[in-house]
Amino acid sequence: RDLSFALIYCCSFVTIECDMWAGKISLPEFIVKCPANCRETKEKVYGTGVFASISSICNAAIHSGVITNSGGKVIVMKMAGQAIYKGSFANGVRSLCLPNWRESFSVSGSVDLTLNIHCWKTTTSIYCEVDIAFLMDGSWSIGKRRFKIQKDFLVEVSQVINVGVAGPMMGIIQYGDDPVTEFSLKRFSSSKDLKPAISKIVQKGGLSNVGKALSYINKHFFSDANGNRGGAPNVAVVLVDGWPTDKVEEASRLARESGINIFFVTIEGPDENEKQNVMETNFVDKAVCRTNGFFSLSISSWFALRKEVQSLVKRVCDTDRLVCSKTCLNANDIAFVIDGSSSVGTGNFRTVLQFVANVTQEFEISDTDTRVGIIQYTYEQRLEFTFGQHNNKADLLNAIKRINYWSGGTSTGAAITYAADQLFSKSKPNKRKIMIVITDGRSYDDVRAPALAVHRKGVIAYSIGIAWAIQDELEYIATDPDRDHSFFVDEFDNLYKYVPKIIHNICNEFNSQPRN
Repeated sequence: RDLSFALIYCCSFVTIECDMWAGKISLPEFIVKCPANCRETKEKVYGTGVFASISSICNAAIHSGVITNSGGKVIVMKMAGQAIYKGSFANGVRSLCLPNWRESFSVSGSVDLTLNIHCWKTTTSIYCEVDIAFLMDGSWSIGKRRFKIQKDFLVEVSQVINVGVAGPMMGIIQYGDDPVTEFSLKRFSSSKDLKPAISKIVQKGGLSNVGKALSYINKHFFSDANGNRGGAPNVAVVLVDGWPTDKVEEASRLARESGINIFFVTIEGPDENEKQNVMETNFVDKAVCRTNGFFSLSISSWFALRKEVQSLVKRVCDTDRLVCSKTCLNANDIAFVIDGSSSVGTGNFRTVLQFVANVTQEFEISDTDTRVGIIQYTYEQRLEFTFGQHNNKADLLNAIKRINYWSGGTSTGAAITYAADQLFSKSKPNKRKIMIVITDGRSYDDVRAPALAVHRKGVIAYSIGIAWAIQDELEYIATDPDRDHSFFVDEFDNLYKYVPKIIHNICNEFNSQPRN
């Protein structure tokens, strides 16, 4: 999966794994053979008929009826990205909805070898579409000779990943006492141009303030102005001689929550006798995206660094495993504010909970991804559970099912204020704060002032009115423009129709935001 695919005309087929995405194969059209029993892997599929390129080819083919769960040959045809991919259930595979992905594909099963279809085989060049920042150590401790070895290593990396606008883009920050951008992501669009630019970098000197450098890239480097493409994962590779001279934990946490996948390459790290000199113990584990060994390399000597070029490049290009990438589905704190008044009734309340579960189902749920909290209200308010209380999707969906109907009056304004105090005051930095208010009637208190207060705190508010809900109140609650954030349904049973619309709008808004 780490390798690119060369074009050859042939009559043979390559068997892929069940988790192979169409986007991993850089061809406009090709034929593959799927193994048996892919359906049981539950590899994700996005769309119906036309699928987002982050979908499993084999499960998309099963969903479309091109092959059965026994496997078989599949023709894959790439096409342009879609504004929205609709989810559905077919042939034992549930596809999910997803908005606004950059590339699509369709599948078919009639293999006609007179067509201009490409088979493929693996080659030694590596395909990669990521935005990479290399943080190079410019401290005095590294010395001039090892600083040159570091530059030679970066030159070789730049040649292996084949920099270009259709693949990876690469920038370099040198850190010492303070970080300095040597060149941004958009400065060079080819590996050929990068080679002399890296060779000309002059050592700055100073301490090894890695934490300050990570804070710098989070705030300044990955921006639209510097060439961040948005659709490509953000990766930061930190090269450090020995150990940092400042703390990295907090800066790393904020960078991860901004969607940056942090890798550490530690060269000649501290031995047992030197660990007492390290400012922050276990600094690598506190910094990297995940502590599973994938995001860290420990090199015993600078002279062994060049041997790790292929290993590092394969890792940063394995987009399946870049789990810290920020998307519209993993970057939120979502608060559902649910009307539990007497006019709703027990049956309709269960319908509302099913709607909440259907919306929640579409997001990636964990303590570091999207988190969900729920408040039920009447005249009073009840915190059903807070952000991070349920950190996997199965537990969260079960918790939603267990919510008991309350019954009482309707004080929506007080419930919004309660959500601000009990949920959004505990939101994580760099999480998008989203509130979804669901009500079936007129509020007995004012909603304008509470809604304005949460809007000013950066909360994106959606309002969903049912039956006797008042349109003016729904519009006061909703973030502007109202047409994208305020919805009305005449019956509870029609709530399900708005799940794709809400997901689409949440993601569309996320994708249109500038990356400062």
